[in-house]
Amino acid sequence: MDYTLIKTLHILSMVLLFGTGLGSAFYKWMADRSGVLAHIAVTNRHVVLADWCFTTPTVIFQPLSGLWMLHLLGLPVSTPWVATSLGLYALAGACWLPVVWLQIRMRDLAADALAAGTPLPPAYWRMARHWFWLGVPAFGAMVLVVALMVFKHTPGEFQ
Repeated sequence: MDYTLIKTLHILSMVLLFGTGLGSAFYKWMADRSGVLAHIAVTNRHVVLADWCFTTPTVIFQPLSGLWMLHLLGLPVSTPWVATSLGLYALAGACWLPVVWLQIRMRDLAADALAAGTPLPPAYWRMARHWFWLGVPAFGAMVLVVALMVFKHTPGEFQ
């Protein structure tokens, strides 16, 4: 596979990762703000599904395709923009893993409350706050990674 194809897939994967994350966060946050339990339950179910279908594969593909491009270009991982990007990506991942667990728990709590005809328990709202605040550094880190991808200086790279 040539460099240009890998780079294209890397960029498309980044767009899918970024878009799915931001879109899921927006719809879940808006559903929670609505206070409508049926809406919250369905949205939580869809957010978890989107993570498995879109986010997880792109989370795996991003570093693999990035490292593959580095190999093709003969660039070391210690290149400053690469090392910084990988560190920021690790930060985002360290936030994302607990977010996945929280989303699964919130999905189950919302489904249980809907089935039982009861309000969401206080634990749901605590988890929703943690979920939101874990998303802040993860989103910021991903914005910086995208900026580094775009504004990097790599001698000899195809522009």
